[in-house]
Amino acid sequence: MLQAQARHAPAKLHWVARDDKERLELASTVAEIDGLHVVAVGSPVHQRRQERARAYCLRQLVLELHGFGVEQLFMEARQPTLNTRDITTVQHARYTLPKGTRFRIDHLPGADEALLWVADIVAGAVRAEKLGDPRYREILGDKVIDFPVRVL
Repeated sequence: MLQAQARHAPAKLHWVARDDKERLELASTVAEIDGLHVVAVGSPVHQRRQERARAYCLRQLVLELHGFGVEQLFMEARQPTLNTRDITTVQHARYTLPKGTRFRIDHLPGADEALLWVADIVAGAVRAEKLGDPRYREILGDKVIDFPVRVL
């Protein structure tokens, strides 16, 4: 389903725009992909603090990914100033890693890279579970590791 979406969709796939049947199909498709999905789950915050919460989650995500041997993170591109904030957050997170650690971040347009859609699907499934609907997360099984991030 992801490939068909990638070839024919004018814009990126959005989990929130899909109905229940499509979400179940998307979760099943992602469950077939080899690999592990690591998700930082921040506590709900007011709209004004969304960027701060994102930074807290991104910082912790870098530390977790480093623990799995990851050296490069691809994120969906946003506005240039917001991309710069992400880069700065990753740079600061690297200071807490062992000296000489390599870790870089690259931003890609979401509509251009279907693999970024996987992150949206996994995040949507984890969010649904946190809101009381575990069906999508159960389909993904042990391919997803999520951890809480306390946002101050």
